[in-house]
Amino acid sequence: MISAFNSTLNTNKTQLPLEVWAGVECTVNRVGEEYFDQLERNGHATRLDDLDLFAQLGIHAIRYPVLWERIAPNGLENADWSWPDERLGRLRQLGIRPIVGLVHHGSGPRHTSLVDPGFPEKLAVFARAVAERYPWVTHYTPVNEPLTTARFSGMYGHWYPHGKDDLTFARALLGECKAIALSMQAIRQVNPYAQLVQTEDLGKIYSTSKLAYQAEFENERRWLSFDLLCGRINSTHSMWGYLGDCGINEAELEVFLENPCPPDILGINHYLTSDRFLDENLETYPARTYGGNGRDNYADVEAVRVCAEGLAGPRTLLKETWERYKLPLAVTEVHLSCTREEQLRWFNEVWNAAQELRDEGADVRAVTAWALLGSYDWNSLVTRSAGYYESGVFDLRSPRPRQTAIAKMVRYLATGHKPNHPLLDTPGWWQRQERLLYPAVSCRVSSPAPLLPCSPTCSRPLAIVGATGTLGQAFARLCEVRGISYRLLTRQDMDIANPASVNKVLAELQPWAVVNAAGYVRVDDAEGEPDICLKVNAEGAGILAAACAQHNVALLTFSSDLVFDGAESNPYVETDNVAPLNVYGYSKVLAEKLVLKAHPASLVIRTSAFFGPWDDYNFVTIALRQLAAGNTFVAAEDAIVSPTYVPDLVHTSLDLLIDGENGLWHLANKSAVAWADLARLAAKKAGVSVSNLIARPTQELGLIAPRPAYSVLGSDRGELMSHLDSAISRYLEERN
Repeated sequence: MISAFNSTLNTNKTQLPLEVWAGVECTVNRVGEEYFDQLERNGHATRLDDLDLFAQLGIHAIRYPVLWERIAPNGLENADWSWPDERLGRLRQLGIRPIVGLVHHGSGPRHTSLVDPGFPEKLAVFARAVAERYPWVTHYTPVNEPLTTARFSGMYGHWYPHGKDDLTFARALLGECKAIALSMQAIRQVNPYAQLVQTEDLGKIYSTSKLAYQAEFENERRWLSFDLLCGRINSTHSMWGYLGDCGINEAELEVFLENPCPPDILGINHYLTSDRFLDENLETYPARTYGGNGRDNYADVEAVRVCAEGLAGPRTLLKETWERYKLPLAVTEVHLSCTREEQLRWFNEVWNAAQELRDEGADVRAVTAWALLGSYDWNSLVTRSAGYYESGVFDLRSPRPRQTAIAKMVRYLATGHKPNHPLLDTPGWWQRQERLLYPAVSCRVSSPAPLLPCSPTCSRPLAIVGATGTLGQAFARLCEVRGISYRLLTRQDMDIANPASVNKVLAELQPWAVVNAAGYVRVDDAEGEPDICLKVNAEGAGILAAACAQHNVALLTFSSDLVFDGAESNPYVETDNVAPLNVYGYSKVLAEKLVLKAHPASLVIRTSAFFGPWDDYNFVTIALRQLAAGNTFVAAEDAIVSPTYVPDLVHTSLDLLIDGENGLWHLANKSAVAWADLARLAAKKAGVSVSNLIARPTQELGLIAPRPAYSVLGSDRGELMSHLDSAISRYLEERN
């Protein structure tokens, strides 16, 4: 069976469709005496049914961990195989081919390390045990990204053993590559047809003319792991002398010449931040970017932020790899920490690059949707546990992993379809003007990606209703930032209370979605003019929803925490009964019912207590202005709310809209705070005295409309917003 299966694998893959693979971010790296385990952080360690969710994507293969540090931390004789037994067995049942990883940015159990002379043999013993237990597994990655791991562990000091010199780097790299070769040798003693899928991050270095020598050196060094395994590093190789200077003797290098282990598939991992630009003009860049090589001092910055021509892109990188090795290729990680539409654009660009190269004759096998469950703390290179989460194909901030728009794209591609979301018409941020953070410098990129404008007119727009309001203006501002083509509509452009007006505009604009940011917001005035409030908030919203349903257009609209009466003492969730105390709250309850009846696919977001950096009339801004001026400021001491930072609300709402979410959803920054305490917190962070802050009961404030004493919003669908403390800090940064 194994022989027949692999004879199929070894046919010319350019004659078969490009496959969609996937992977779980599974890093187990060591910092000092502490191990950081992504599988524990993302919960996959205890959720077997994740595999069924993965299978629904239609993926062909999955990079999957059977990690040495997790399975046999106390020696092979004490190994616990229960976890991989269950998981690999389920993958086999589901028909998903596992590409088994044994070490992922790690250094092995505590009894070894990357610079332990015995590391290669020790890993090979574990590898053979894996192969003997799972003889049907055909694809392996014994060590993920050996060059990257060696740099982070041996050159930069981020990970154990925290070396900061060339010798530790070289020892770690050679140890990893020898471990790969010995592991595959051990595995193939059990399964002669086992395939090596060797991954590496192949970021490219650009530089000024003066530093061209350093860029050339680093661009040659990036191939080291592949060249070692392929037996290419001999006395004429440009890295032979460098490795010798590091302290590696010739005999150590000749081992690879005599025992090559060329990968069956070269796995290319590429991130936008992997490409770097070196510049000796330090005054142009922040001090945190400064570095050097002992000969020259220079800034080391993300190339995408400074190269005038843009980056060469994934197609060029794949082509360079193909022309250098002529071995089968796969893109083994595609992930971008960004907003949802940019994640879609990046995946689409990489997929198209792989297809184009296949059309030119390159043997590109697959593109991998990486970080199925997202990842934790990669913004700090996993050197600390700070809880920074990047969502991926699934978002873990819901009670169970929630599919994002990337999941739909993966399913489309896996079944041979081409994604057609209008947001893909706009280039990613890495191809737009706003990517440049520093004065543009020519990087002499061949076939550069064009520097493209934002919001092309060819794209179907997002229609934003409510041009003069705080929320509508915020949506327009952030759509501009995100490269989302939009039309900001005034009441004169479209009156949502007039069906003819709504249908006319939708027919002309043909938007892919509508954001209803319009509304009657004067809570106290509504008590005296309920008809006007109900007409705008409820009747208009219902008319808009019906029209959107007729035109098959997605709708995002907003409701309020004031739909609740405040009788609870725990955060309100989406399924709690509504009981408004005032006209405004009633108008929102009615709007919710009308919208979801007319257009059940609508997304209705309840939120509360706006504050933001771009208007002068929200509570936080007024409080800080009054207190800073030495004026008295009065706020309620007994009304508990969950304030909402408008930029967070807009970004999260847009992500949910793009994901295709519907129904009721609560969005507010995590907190439960009285109005007076909100003013006190903001003032403290701003360095403003609170001596003139007066806290009083709500009943003494002279408000006309009754308010709930408690209207904190929680969610049963997903806690997607940051904590209030973080939001206020970012508010103050933006205001300044």
